[in-house]
Amino acid sequence: MSMKDTLAAKLTAAFAPVRLEVVDDSHRHAGHAGARPGGETHFNVEMVSAAFAGKSRVERHRMVHAVLAEELRDSVHALALKLEAPDGISGSI
Repeated sequence: MSMKDTLAAKLTAAFAPVRLEVVDDSHRHAGHAGARPGGETHFNVEMVSAAFAGKSRVERHRMVHAVLAEELRDSVHALALKLEAPDGISGSI
């Protein structure tokens, strides 16, 4: 399973999103810190989930980081997040 698929599966299981997009952006970071020849190190995630309702941007990010702690520790170098509740209240970096 690719890292993109792993991230999507874990986020889906944890947050039951109404919308989820995981984009492997590693090719744009070739030669930069944390990049590996095989890629799968830099990702953009956009997600809409009821789990984020009433949460601040920082709380939303912490929730995602907790779910993906193993991947962030071992494989993923950078994770850009845009996290929203279904009511449209966004939380982005």
